[in-house]
Amino acid sequence: MIIDDQTYDLIIVGTGAGGGTLAAKLAPTGKKILILERGDFMPLEEQNRSNVDVFKRERYHAPEQWYDSAGEEFSPQMNYAVGGNTKIYGSVLMRFREQDFEAVNHQTGISPEWGVKYADFEPYYTEAEQLYKVHGQAGVDPTEPPHSHDYPFPAVDHDPQVEEIVGAIAQQELHPAPLPLGLTRQEEDPTNDSEVSGIRPAIDHPNVTLKTGAKVVCLHTNPSGQVVKGVEAEIDGQAYLFLSEIVVLSCGAVNSAALLLRSKSDRHPDGLANSSGLVGRNLMKSLMSVVVQLSTKPNSGSFPKTVCVNDFYWGDSDFPYPMGQIQNSGGLLTDIIFAEAPPMFSILAKFMPGFGLKQLATHSIGWWAQTADLPDPNNRVRVEGNKLAIDYTPNNAEAHDRLVYRWRETLKTIEKELDGFQRGFMHPSSEIPIQVMANQCGTCRFGEDPTASVLDLNCRTHDIDNLYVVDGSFFPSNASVSPALTIMANALRVGDHLIERLQ
Repeated sequence: MIIDDQTYDLIIVGTGAGGGTLAAKLAPTGKKILILERGDFMPLEEQNRSNVDVFKRERYHAPEQWYDSAGEEFSPQMNYAVGGNTKIYGSVLMRFREQDFEAVNHQTGISPEWGVKYADFEPYYTEAEQLYKVHGQAGVDPTEPPHSHDYPFPAVDHDPQVEEIVGAIAQQELHPAPLPLGLTRQEEDPTNDSEVSGIRPAIDHPNVTLKTGAKVVCLHTNPSGQVVKGVEAEIDGQAYLFLSEIVVLSCGAVNSAALLLRSKSDRHPDGLANSSGLVGRNLMKSLMSVVVQLSTKPNSGSFPKTVCVNDFYWGDSDFPYPMGQIQNSGGLLTDIIFAEAPPMFSILAKFMPGFGLKQLATHSIGWWAQTADLPDPNNRVRVEGNKLAIDYTPNNAEAHDRLVYRWRETLKTIEKELDGFQRGFMHPSSEIPIQVMANQCGTCRFGEDPTASVLDLNCRTHDIDNLYVVDGSFFPSNASVSPALTIMANALRVGDHLIERLQ
Protein backbone atom coordinates (compact mmCIF):
# COMPACT_ATOMS: atom_id res chain seq x y z
CA MET A 1 0.00 0.00 0.00
CA ILE A 2 1.23 3.49 -0.88
CA ILE A 3 0.60 6.19 1.69
CA ASP A 4 -0.34 9.59 0.24
CA ASP A 5 1.40 12.52 1.84
CA GLN A 6 0.43 16.17 1.71
CA THR A 7 1.01 18.37 -1.34
CA TYR A 8 4.04 20.66 -1.65
CA ASP A 9 4.92 23.60 -3.85
CA LEU A 10 8.27 22.03 -4.70
CA ILE A 11 10.11 18.77 -4.06
CA ILE A 12 13.90 18.48 -4.26
CA VAL A 13 15.28 14.94 -4.59
CA GLY A 14 18.88 14.82 -3.34
CA THR A 15 20.97 17.08 -1.13
CA GLY A 16 24.33 17.29 -2.90
CA ALA A 17 25.95 20.25 -4.64
CA GLY A 18 22.86 20.98 -6.75
CA GLY A 19 20.02 20.07 -4.40
CA GLY A 20 21.55 21.52 -1.25
CA THR A 21 22.40 24.81 -2.96
CA LEU A 22 18.95 25.09 -4.52
CA ALA A 23 17.31 24.44 -1.15
CA ALA A 24 19.24 27.35 0.41
CA LYS A 25 18.23 29.60 -2.50
CA LEU A 26 14.51 28.78 -2.37
CA ALA A 27 13.95 28.43 1.37
CA PRO A 28 13.41 32.19 1.95
CA THR A 29 10.53 32.25 -0.59
CA GLY A 30 8.13 30.88 2.01
CA LYS A 31 6.97 28.20 -0.42
CA LYS A 32 6.22 24.76 0.97
CA ILE A 33 9.32 22.71 0.10
CA LEU A 34 10.06 19.03 0.71
CA ILE A 35 13.62 17.68 0.46
CA LEU A 36 14.04 13.91 0.06
CA GLU A 37 17.42 12.30 0.82
CA ARG A 38 18.01 8.56 0.65
CA GLY A 39 20.81 8.71 3.20
CA ASP A 40 21.02 10.16 6.70
CA PHE A 41 23.19 12.75 8.42
CA MET A 42 26.81 11.66 8.22
CA PRO A 43 28.72 11.34 11.53
CA LEU A 44 31.38 14.00 11.85
CA GLU A 45 34.17 11.46 12.22
CA GLU A 46 33.33 10.04 8.77
CA GLN A 47 33.59 13.36 6.91
CA ASN A 48 36.90 14.04 5.14
CA ARG A 49 38.69 13.06 8.30
CA SER A 50 42.43 12.46 8.82
CA ASN A 51 42.43 8.75 9.51
CA VAL A 52 44.27 5.82 7.98
CA ASP A 53 40.92 4.02 7.68
CA VAL A 54 40.22 6.08 4.56
CA PHE A 55 42.45 3.61 2.71
CA LYS A 56 39.92 0.85 3.27
CA ARG A 57 38.08 0.34 0.02
CA GLU A 58 34.62 -0.14 1.50
CA ARG A 59 34.46 2.98 3.64
CA TYR A 60 32.95 5.45 1.20
CA HIS A 61 31.13 3.05 -1.08
CA ALA A 62 27.36 2.88 -1.52
CA PRO A 63 25.69 -0.25 -0.08
CA GLU A 64 24.64 -1.48 -3.51
CA GLN A 65 26.05 -3.14 -6.61
CA TRP A 66 26.22 -1.66 -10.10
CA TYR A 67 27.35 -3.47 -13.23
CA ASP A 68 29.93 -2.58 -15.86
CA SER A 69 29.53 -3.16 -19.60
CA ALA A 70 30.87 -6.71 -19.21
CA GLY A 71 28.22 -7.51 -16.61
CA GLU A 72 30.68 -7.54 -13.72
CA GLU A 73 29.50 -6.22 -10.37
CA PHE A 74 31.21 -3.31 -8.66
CA SER A 75 30.51 -1.19 -5.61
CA PRO A 76 30.44 2.50 -6.63
CA GLN A 77 32.20 5.16 -4.62
CA MET A 78 29.09 7.19 -3.89
CA ASN A 79 28.08 8.89 -0.67
CA TYR A 80 24.41 8.57 0.25
CA ALA A 81 24.04 11.09 3.05
CA VAL A 82 22.81 14.61 3.67
CA GLY A 83 25.23 16.67 1.58
CA GLY A 84 25.87 13.84 -0.87
CA ASN A 85 29.35 13.62 -2.33
CA THR A 86 30.21 17.11 -1.08
CA LYS A 87 30.80 15.44 2.30
CA ILE A 88 33.88 13.74 0.84
CA TYR A 89 34.93 15.96 -2.09
CA GLY A 90 37.85 17.80 -0.52
CA SER A 91 36.21 21.26 -0.86
CA VAL A 92 37.85 22.19 -4.18
CA LEU A 93 35.61 24.83 -5.80
CA MET A 94 37.02 26.06 -9.11
CA ARG A 95 35.35 27.97 -11.91
CA PHE A 96 35.30 26.51 -15.38
CA ARG A 97 37.64 28.41 -17.67
CA GLU A 98 35.92 30.87 -20.00
CA GLN A 99 36.72 28.76 -23.06
CA ASP A 100 35.20 25.65 -21.44
CA PHE A 101 31.78 27.08 -22.35
CA GLU A 102 32.74 27.20 -26.05
CA ALA A 103 33.32 24.42 -28.58
CA VAL A 104 36.79 23.04 -27.77
CA ASN A 105 38.96 21.05 -30.16
CA HIS A 106 40.54 18.02 -28.52
CA GLN A 107 42.81 15.51 -30.15
CA THR A 108 40.00 12.93 -30.21
CA GLY A 109 37.05 15.18 -31.02
CA ILE A 110 35.16 18.33 -30.13
CA SER A 111 33.56 19.21 -26.81
CA PRO A 112 30.30 20.93 -27.77
CA GLU A 113 29.46 24.54 -27.08
CA TRP A 114 27.21 25.39 -24.14
CA GLY A 115 23.93 27.24 -24.70
CA VAL A 116 24.85 29.64 -21.90
CA LYS A 117 28.24 31.28 -21.56
CA TYR A 118 30.71 32.14 -18.85
CA ALA A 119 29.28 35.66 -18.65
CA ASP A 120 25.89 34.14 -17.79
CA PHE A 121 27.45 32.02 -15.05
CA GLU A 122 29.84 34.62 -13.63
CA PRO A 123 27.43 36.33 -11.16
CA TYR A 124 26.32 32.90 -9.93
CA TYR A 125 29.91 31.76 -9.51
CA THR A 126 30.40 34.82 -7.32
CA GLU A 127 27.22 34.05 -5.36
CA ALA A 128 28.27 30.42 -4.88
CA GLU A 129 31.75 31.46 -3.69
CA GLN A 130 30.12 33.68 -1.09
CA LEU A 131 27.70 30.94 0.01
CA TYR A 132 30.44 28.34 0.37
CA LYS A 133 33.04 30.74 1.83
CA VAL A 134 35.64 30.03 -0.84
CA HIS A 135 39.25 30.82 0.05
CA GLY A 136 41.45 31.71 -2.89
CA GLN A 137 43.47 34.36 -4.71
CA ALA A 138 42.48 35.69 -8.11
CA GLY A 139 45.01 36.87 -10.67
CA VAL A 140 47.72 34.24 -10.10
CA ASP A 141 46.53 31.53 -12.49
CA PRO A 142 46.83 32.77 -16.10
CA THR A 143 43.96 30.51 -17.23
CA GLU A 144 41.52 31.76 -14.60
CA PRO A 145 38.54 33.62 -16.08
CA PRO A 146 37.61 37.17 -15.06
CA HIS A 147 35.97 37.72 -11.66
CA SER A 148 33.53 40.51 -10.85
CA HIS A 149 34.61 40.10 -7.20
CA ASP A 150 37.66 38.59 -5.57
CA TYR A 151 37.31 35.47 -3.47
CA PRO A 152 35.58 36.26 -0.17
CA PHE A 153 38.46 34.85 1.92
CA PRO A 154 42.24 34.67 1.45
CA ALA A 155 43.92 31.54 0.14
CA VAL A 156 44.91 28.77 2.54
CA ASP A 157 48.60 28.58 3.42
CA HIS A 158 50.61 25.70 2.01
CA ASP A 159 52.10 23.02 4.19
CA PRO A 160 55.81 23.91 4.66
CA GLN A 161 57.01 21.02 2.50
CA VAL A 162 54.47 21.90 -0.20
CA GLU A 163 55.51 25.57 0.00
CA GLU A 164 59.07 24.56 -0.84
CA ILE A 165 57.86 22.53 -3.82
CA VAL A 166 55.65 25.39 -5.02
CA GLY A 167 58.66 27.71 -5.07
CA ALA A 168 60.62 25.20 -7.12
CA ILE A 169 57.74 24.78 -9.59
CA ALA A 170 57.58 28.53 -10.10
CA GLN A 171 61.27 28.49 -11.05
CA GLN A 172 60.33 26.28 -14.05
CA GLU A 173 58.39 29.12 -15.69
CA LEU A 174 55.15 27.56 -14.48
CA HIS A 175 52.40 29.29 -12.52
CA PRO A 176 51.41 27.38 -9.38
CA ALA A 177 48.29 29.02 -7.98
CA PRO A 178 46.31 28.76 -4.75
CA LEU A 179 43.58 26.16 -5.02
CA PRO A 180 40.13 27.67 -4.27
CA LEU A 181 38.64 25.85 -1.27
CA GLY A 182 35.24 26.11 0.39
CA LEU A 183 35.80 26.21 4.14
CA THR A 184 33.67 26.88 7.21
CA ARG A 185 36.51 28.64 9.04
CA GLN A 186 35.87 26.38 12.05
CA GLU A 187 38.92 24.50 13.24
CA GLU A 188 37.06 21.42 14.42
CA ASP A 189 35.49 20.83 10.98
CA PRO A 190 36.82 23.25 8.37
CA THR A 191 35.32 21.58 5.29
CA ASN A 192 32.34 23.33 3.77
CA ASP A 193 29.69 21.35 1.91
CA SER A 194 26.06 21.42 0.83
CA GLU A 195 24.81 20.24 4.21
CA VAL A 196 26.60 23.04 6.07
CA SER A 197 25.85 25.88 3.64
CA GLY A 198 22.73 24.51 1.94
CA ILE A 199 20.53 22.07 3.81
CA ARG A 200 20.96 23.18 7.41
CA PRO A 201 20.21 26.86 6.66
CA ALA A 202 17.24 25.75 4.52
CA ILE A 203 15.60 23.59 7.18
CA ASP A 204 15.82 26.46 9.66
CA HIS A 205 12.88 27.87 7.69
CA PRO A 206 9.50 26.53 8.89
CA ASN A 207 8.30 26.06 5.30
CA VAL A 208 11.04 23.50 4.51
CA THR A 209 10.81 19.80 5.44
CA LEU A 210 13.68 17.32 5.13
CA LYS A 211 13.02 13.59 5.09
CA THR A 212 16.07 11.35 5.35
CA GLY A 213 16.20 7.64 4.61
CA ALA A 214 13.81 8.37 1.73
CA LYS A 215 14.80 6.49 -1.42
CA VAL A 216 12.89 7.82 -4.43
CA VAL A 217 12.00 4.91 -6.71
CA CYS A 218 9.61 6.39 -9.28
CA LEU A 219 8.08 9.60 -10.63
CA HIS A 220 4.39 9.44 -11.57
CA THR A 221 2.80 11.69 -14.20
CA ASN A 222 -0.76 12.78 -14.80
CA PRO A 223 -2.79 10.80 -17.42
CA SER A 224 -1.52 12.98 -20.26
CA GLY A 225 2.07 12.26 -19.26
CA GLN A 226 2.97 15.95 -19.44
CA VAL A 227 3.25 16.78 -15.72
CA VAL A 228 4.79 14.94 -12.76
CA LYS A 229 2.16 14.69 -10.05
CA GLY A 230 3.73 12.35 -7.54
CA VAL A 231 7.14 11.29 -6.22
CA GLU A 232 7.18 7.75 -4.85
CA ALA A 233 9.70 7.03 -2.12
CA GLU A 234 10.49 4.16 0.21
CA ILE A 235 10.94 5.08 3.89
CA ASP A 236 11.54 2.33 6.45
CA GLY A 237 10.14 -0.25 4.04
CA GLN A 238 6.92 1.69 3.44
CA ALA A 239 5.98 3.31 0.12
CA TYR A 240 4.94 6.98 0.23
CA LEU A 241 3.61 9.23 -2.52
CA PHE A 242 4.51 12.91 -2.24
CA LEU A 243 2.61 15.38 -4.44
CA SER A 244 4.09 18.62 -5.75
CA GLU A 245 3.64 21.40 -8.28
CA ILE A 246 7.34 21.29 -9.23
CA VAL A 247 9.87 18.44 -8.91
CA VAL A 248 13.65 18.91 -9.06
CA LEU A 249 16.10 16.02 -9.31
CA SER A 250 19.60 16.26 -7.88
CA CYS A 251 20.58 12.63 -7.37
CA GLY A 252 23.87 12.79 -9.27
CA ALA A 253 24.27 12.25 -12.99
CA VAL A 254 24.01 8.47 -12.75
CA ASN A 255 21.10 8.19 -10.33
CA SER A 256 19.02 11.03 -11.79
CA ALA A 257 19.22 9.35 -15.21
CA ALA A 258 18.44 5.96 -13.66
CA LEU A 259 15.36 7.38 -11.90
CA LEU A 260 14.04 8.83 -15.15
CA LEU A 261 14.62 5.52 -16.94
CA ARG A 262 12.87 3.60 -14.15
CA SER A 263 9.87 5.94 -14.33
CA LYS A 264 8.73 4.70 -17.73
CA SER A 265 5.03 4.35 -18.45
CA ASP A 266 2.65 3.87 -21.36
CA ARG A 267 3.09 7.56 -22.19
CA HIS A 268 6.86 7.35 -21.72
CA PRO A 269 7.85 3.78 -22.72
CA ASP A 270 11.58 4.61 -22.94
CA GLY A 271 11.71 6.45 -19.64
CA LEU A 272 10.52 9.80 -18.41
CA ALA A 273 11.68 12.90 -20.35
CA ASN A 274 13.39 10.63 -22.88
CA SER A 275 11.79 11.48 -26.23
CA SER A 276 15.30 12.36 -27.46
CA GLY A 277 16.67 8.97 -26.42
CA LEU A 278 19.50 10.78 -24.62
CA VAL A 279 18.61 10.15 -20.97
CA GLY A 280 21.58 8.31 -19.49
CA ARG A 281 23.80 8.83 -22.54
CA ASN A 282 27.01 10.89 -22.81
CA LEU A 283 28.12 9.96 -19.29
CA MET A 284 31.40 11.69 -18.49
CA LYS A 285 33.75 11.31 -15.51
CA SER A 286 37.14 13.00 -15.67
CA LEU A 287 40.27 10.99 -16.39
CA MET A 288 42.20 11.08 -13.12
CA SER A 289 45.57 9.70 -12.08
CA VAL A 290 47.59 10.14 -8.95
CA VAL A 291 51.34 10.74 -9.19
CA VAL A 292 53.41 10.28 -6.03
CA GLN A 293 56.65 11.84 -4.84
CA LEU A 294 58.52 9.95 -2.16
CA SER A 295 60.11 12.08 0.55
CA THR A 296 62.82 11.14 2.97
CA LYS A 297 61.39 13.71 5.38
CA PRO A 298 58.08 13.02 7.16
CA ASN A 299 55.00 15.21 6.91
CA SER A 300 51.76 15.18 8.86
CA GLY A 301 49.88 13.26 6.19
CA SER A 302 46.85 15.43 6.92
CA PHE A 303 47.45 18.83 5.32
CA PRO A 304 44.84 20.20 2.87
CA LYS A 305 45.02 20.52 -0.89
CA THR A 306 46.29 24.02 -1.59
CA VAL A 307 47.94 24.33 -5.00
CA CYS A 308 47.07 23.79 -8.66
CA VAL A 309 49.01 24.13 -11.90
CA ASN A 310 47.05 24.92 -15.08
CA ASP A 311 49.92 25.68 -17.46
CA PHE A 312 49.09 22.52 -19.45
CA TYR A 313 45.32 23.08 -19.39
CA TRP A 314 45.16 24.04 -23.07
CA GLY A 315 48.23 22.03 -24.14
CA ASP A 316 51.84 23.01 -24.74
CA SER A 317 54.27 23.51 -27.62
CA ASP A 318 54.46 19.75 -28.25
CA PHE A 319 50.72 19.04 -28.03
CA PRO A 320 48.31 21.76 -29.19
CA TYR A 321 45.28 20.20 -27.51
CA PRO A 322 43.98 20.49 -23.94
CA MET A 323 45.76 18.23 -21.47
CA GLY A 324 44.29 19.24 -18.12
CA GLN A 325 45.05 20.28 -14.59
CA ILE A 326 47.48 19.34 -11.84
CA GLN A 327 46.68 19.82 -8.14
CA ASN A 328 48.22 18.44 -5.00
CA SER A 329 46.23 15.78 -3.23
CA GLY A 330 46.68 17.10 0.27
CA GLY A 331 48.01 14.76 2.91
CA LEU A 332 47.50 11.19 1.77
CA LEU A 333 45.80 10.30 5.05
CA THR A 334 42.91 12.59 4.11
CA ASP A 335 42.45 11.66 0.47
CA ILE A 336 39.75 9.04 0.21
CA ILE A 337 40.25 8.23 -3.46
CA PHE A 338 43.61 6.71 -2.58
CA ALA A 339 41.50 3.85 -1.23
CA GLU A 340 40.96 2.92 -4.87
CA ALA A 341 44.65 2.59 -5.65
CA PRO A 342 46.21 0.11 -3.18
CA PRO A 343 48.78 -1.07 -5.79
CA MET A 344 50.29 2.40 -5.50
CA PHE A 345 51.36 1.67 -1.95
CA SER A 346 52.73 -1.73 -2.90
CA ILE A 347 55.10 0.11 -5.24
CA LEU A 348 56.02 2.62 -2.55
CA ALA A 349 56.72 -0.18 -0.08
CA LYS A 350 59.52 -1.44 -2.35
CA PHE A 351 61.31 1.89 -1.87
CA MET A 352 60.72 2.02 1.89
CA PRO A 353 60.74 -1.57 3.21
CA GLY A 354 59.46 -1.97 6.73
CA PHE A 355 57.15 1.02 6.50
CA GLY A 356 53.48 0.51 7.16
CA LEU A 357 50.66 2.17 5.27
CA LYS A 358 50.55 5.20 7.56
CA GLN A 359 54.31 5.70 7.40
CA LEU A 360 54.26 5.51 3.60
CA ALA A 361 51.52 8.13 3.49
CA THR A 362 53.44 10.50 5.74
CA HIS A 363 56.56 10.24 3.57
CA SER A 364 54.75 10.95 0.31
CA ILE A 365 53.40 13.92 -1.60
CA GLY A 366 50.54 13.14 -3.93
CA TRP A 367 49.47 14.99 -7.07
CA TRP A 368 46.27 14.63 -9.05
CA ALA A 369 46.37 14.82 -12.83
CA GLN A 370 42.90 15.50 -14.22
CA THR A 371 41.80 15.60 -17.87
CA ALA A 372 38.40 16.17 -19.43
CA ASP A 373 36.81 13.27 -21.23
CA LEU A 374 34.51 13.89 -24.18
CA PRO A 375 30.80 13.15 -24.51
CA ASP A 376 30.14 9.81 -26.18
CA PRO A 377 26.56 8.49 -26.52
CA ASN A 378 27.89 4.96 -26.00
CA ASN A 379 29.06 5.92 -22.51
CA ARG A 380 25.80 5.60 -20.72
CA VAL A 381 23.63 4.60 -17.78
CA ARG A 382 21.33 1.63 -18.41
CA VAL A 383 18.58 0.09 -16.30
CA GLU A 384 17.86 -3.60 -16.80
CA GLY A 385 15.15 -4.72 -14.40
CA ASN A 386 16.56 -4.01 -10.96
CA LYS A 387 20.11 -3.69 -12.27
CA LEU A 388 21.88 -0.40 -12.89
CA ALA A 389 24.60 -0.76 -15.52
CA ILE A 390 27.37 1.65 -16.48
CA ASP A 391 28.84 1.40 -19.96
CA TYR A 392 31.97 3.53 -19.92
CA THR A 393 35.10 3.48 -22.04
CA PRO A 394 37.56 6.30 -21.27
CA ASN A 395 38.48 8.59 -24.16
CA ASN A 396 40.98 11.39 -24.65
CA ALA A 397 43.57 9.09 -23.10
CA GLU A 398 46.64 10.41 -24.94
CA ALA A 399 46.04 13.92 -23.63
CA HIS A 400 45.88 12.51 -20.11
CA ASP A 401 48.99 10.35 -20.57
CA ARG A 402 50.89 13.39 -21.83
CA LEU A 403 49.80 15.38 -18.78
CA VAL A 404 51.03 12.67 -16.42
CA TYR A 405 54.34 12.42 -18.31
CA ARG A 406 54.77 16.19 -18.35
CA TRP A 407 54.23 16.35 -14.60
CA ARG A 408 56.63 13.52 -13.86
CA GLU A 409 59.32 15.33 -15.84
CA THR A 410 58.60 18.50 -13.87
CA LEU A 411 58.97 16.64 -10.58
CA LYS A 412 62.26 15.08 -11.69
CA THR A 413 63.60 18.52 -12.58
CA ILE A 414 62.63 20.27 -9.35
CA GLU A 415 63.82 17.40 -7.14
CA LYS A 416 67.36 18.04 -8.33
CA GLU A 417 67.18 21.32 -6.41
CA LEU A 418 65.19 20.13 -3.38
CA ASP A 419 66.41 18.36 -0.26
CA GLY A 420 64.53 15.43 1.18
CA PHE A 421 63.31 13.66 -1.95
CA GLN A 422 64.28 10.27 -3.28
CA ARG A 423 66.69 10.74 -6.19
CA GLY A 424 65.86 8.76 -9.30
CA PHE A 425 62.42 7.91 -8.00
CA MET A 426 60.07 6.81 -10.77
CA HIS A 427 57.01 8.70 -9.50
CA PRO A 428 54.51 5.86 -9.83
CA SER A 429 51.04 6.73 -10.96
CA SER A 430 47.69 4.99 -10.74
CA GLU A 431 44.58 5.67 -12.79
CA ILE A 432 41.26 5.88 -11.02
CA PRO A 433 38.95 2.97 -11.93
CA ILE A 434 35.29 2.97 -12.88
CA GLN A 435 34.27 2.45 -9.24
CA VAL A 436 35.18 6.04 -8.49
CA MET A 437 32.31 8.13 -9.79
CA ALA A 438 33.99 11.47 -9.12
CA ASN A 439 32.98 14.33 -11.44
CA GLN A 440 30.13 12.39 -13.06
CA CYS A 441 28.14 14.51 -15.50
CA GLY A 442 26.38 14.71 -18.85
CA THR A 443 23.55 12.15 -18.72
CA CYS A 444 20.71 14.70 -19.24
CA ARG A 445 22.45 17.38 -21.29
CA PHE A 446 20.77 20.77 -21.69
CA GLY A 447 20.21 22.67 -24.94
CA GLU A 448 17.66 24.41 -27.09
CA ASP A 449 16.90 21.53 -29.46
CA PRO A 450 14.52 18.93 -27.88
CA THR A 451 15.78 16.27 -30.29
CA ALA A 452 19.41 16.77 -29.23
CA SER A 453 19.02 17.43 -25.49
CA VAL A 454 16.99 16.34 -22.46
CA LEU A 455 16.72 19.70 -20.69
CA ASP A 456 16.13 23.26 -21.84
CA LEU A 457 18.55 26.02 -20.85
CA ASN A 458 16.74 26.47 -17.51
CA CYS A 459 17.30 22.76 -16.82
CA ARG A 460 13.61 21.94 -17.22
CA THR A 461 12.94 18.73 -19.13
CA HIS A 462 11.68 19.38 -22.66
CA ASP A 463 8.99 16.70 -22.25
CA ILE A 464 7.70 17.39 -18.72
CA ASP A 465 6.62 20.91 -17.85
CA ASN A 466 7.30 20.79 -14.09
CA LEU A 467 10.38 18.54 -13.92
CA TYR A 468 13.92 19.94 -13.52
CA VAL A 469 17.42 18.44 -13.05
CA VAL A 470 20.14 20.48 -11.27
CA ASP A 471 23.03 18.09 -10.67
CA GLY A 472 25.90 17.54 -13.13
CA SER A 473 23.56 15.73 -15.53
CA PHE A 474 22.97 18.96 -17.47
CA PHE A 475 26.58 19.34 -18.69
CA PRO A 476 26.91 19.08 -22.49
CA SER A 477 30.68 18.70 -22.07
CA ASN A 478 33.19 18.13 -19.32
CA ALA A 479 36.17 20.25 -18.21
CA SER A 480 39.47 19.52 -16.52
CA VAL A 481 38.46 21.16 -13.26
CA SER A 482 36.02 19.84 -10.67
CA PRO A 483 32.36 20.37 -11.64
CA ALA A 484 31.21 21.13 -8.07
CA LEU A 485 31.23 24.95 -8.21
CA THR A 486 29.61 24.96 -11.65
CA ILE A 487 26.83 22.69 -10.34
CA MET A 488 26.34 25.03 -7.38
CA ALA A 489 26.34 28.13 -9.58
CA ASN A 490 23.86 26.52 -11.95
CA ALA A 491 21.56 25.63 -9.05
CA LEU A 492 21.54 29.30 -8.05
CA ARG A 493 20.85 30.28 -11.68
CA VAL A 494 17.96 27.81 -11.94
CA GLY A 495 16.84 28.98 -8.51
CA ASP A 496 16.23 32.49 -9.86
CA HIS A 497 14.13 31.00 -12.65
CA LEU A 498 12.12 28.91 -10.17
CA ILE A 499 11.53 31.87 -7.86
CA GLU A 500 10.00 33.72 -10.77
CA ARG A 501 7.91 30.67 -11.71
CA LEU A 502 6.74 30.06 -8.15
CA GLN A 503 5.54 33.65 -7.92
